[in-house]
Amino acid sequence: MSEYRKKAVVLLSGGLDSATTLAIAIDAGFEPYAMTFRYGQRHAIELEAARRIAVLYRVARHEIVDIDLRAFGGSALTSDLALPVDRSLEEMADGIPVTYVPGRNTIFLSFATAWAEVLGADDIFIGVNAIDYSGYPDCRPAYIEAFERMARLATRAGVEGRLLTLHTPLIRWTKAEIIRRGLQLGVDYSQTISCYDPSADGRACGHCDACLLRLKGFREAGASDPALYGR
Repeated sequence: MSEYRKKAVVLLSGGLDSATTLAIAIDAGFEPYAMTFRYGQRHAIELEAARRIAVLYRVARHEIVDIDLRAFGGSALTSDLALPVDRSLEEMADGIPVTYVPGRNTIFLSFATAWAEVLGADDIFIGVNAIDYSGYPDCRPAYIEAFERMARLATRAGVEGRLLTLHTPLIRWTKAEIIRRGLQLGVDYSQTISCYDPSADGRACGHCDACLLRLKGFREAGASDPALYGR
């Protein structure tokens, strides 16, 4: 993949945002190294989506890392707690929901930082969003800025003067803006899974926060969501 200028680690969940982030990284000229996590999430079918997307984009390498966050629980995504469904946007904006996974982005970014240092990469892409999101504290600009400062202090590369940069191209975009940009870049959203509680064959529930935000984004973008919905 000699046409790419620099290596970058891209966190790839298999969802809409991470697929768009991968496309943006490639469009910016980076050679992508995709990192996905099997962390005990109830929607582990997203791993298959991540594999498909990694193959589709011919990433330089795709690592699926195992971490058992079910050992701690504390989230509807890593335990048997009930998922919130059919919530209004006002309800989603009120507090931190039970789908928040404690420490998840800190753990993911720590792994990405370690891999980036081994690869000799100075860039990490993550598809966090602080606009159309479910109130997660580790999706805010202040968090990203703090982690970037920490990573520059905590790595040999940083001490030796190579500064790690965390790229968050979606952080201030609405879901509609994300989708429009992805469509411009040719992202095949039929290959992505956003649902927190999909069926065994990959059909989205259409009722969880992730589904509702995705559907809202496609409506506002004036596009049809190619995902399959229904049990």
